[in-house]
Amino acid sequence: MEWLQSFSPVGQTLIGTSFTWGMTALGAGLVFFFKAIDKTVLKAMLGFAAGVMIAASFWSLLAPAIEMAEASGQNAWLTAVIGFLAGGAFLWLVDVTLPHLHRGLERDKAEGIKTSWQRSVLLVLAITLHNIPEGLAVGVAFGAVAADLPSASLAGAVALALGMGLQNFPEGAAVSIPLRGEGFSRTKAFLYGQASGLVEPLAGVLGTVAVGVMQPLLPYALAFAAGAMIYVVVEELIPEAQHEEGGRATNVATIGCMLGFAVMMMLDVGLG
Repeated sequence: MEWLQSFSPVGQTLIGTSFTWGMTALGAGLVFFFKAIDKTVLKAMLGFAAGVMIAASFWSLLAPAIEMAEASGQNAWLTAVIGFLAGGAFLWLVDVTLPHLHRGLERDKAEGIKTSWQRSVLLVLAITLHNIPEGLAVGVAFGAVAADLPSASLAGAVALALGMGLQNFPEGAAVSIPLRGEGFSRTKAFLYGQASGLVEPLAGVLGTVAVGVMQPLLPYALAFAAGAMIYVVVEELIPEAQHEEGGRATNVATIGCMLGFAVMMMLDVGLG
């Protein structure tokens, strides 16, 4: 951990979010070995990602936001509520504006502004939308460490980056392998899959810089990132994990969610 302390906050964020993007690319690389992905496995992956994001939203973001608000004399519950709802509102605005298509749906089911973009582009944009709050969360966490606040720690920020990277691995596979099944070459499917994670370093640096400029707003920023992640979980991950399936597949998705939550909680509490 000491080697990481020698970098600036922006440098630390770039390292953390490069790891999360790298895990997306690693997952997308599975397309070179598999042409299809079992639906039950996909459900488990989506459930796991949802569990990680739910746990990270509380342990890594909301809890520190409340502690920081209390320490600075703010109304803690009001700060958390305002930031949390603002994050959800922001993602909702992006969701209704940015053209995108969720996995398993036909081209005419695309959301956002109407466009003639290809189905593959719309699929990648859906995951890109998902990755914005993840990168933002990691950036804000490292920014909080730079602000030298008691409730923020470098180990906690690293734990968050690790958790986001873990759940990005199955996501990369969940984008690239279905594209391969639709007739894309392995290389093209991989490039589309890893591209969805490229937004994370940008969002992360943005979060770190914003925290440095507006330090009093840090509790709001943490709660904002939490609200954005919960929006993604409820609007995208859980519905896709439970879509048109019952019995074993639904149970696997639920178990995946529980495991993802447990893993992220373990990382955050153990390291943070």
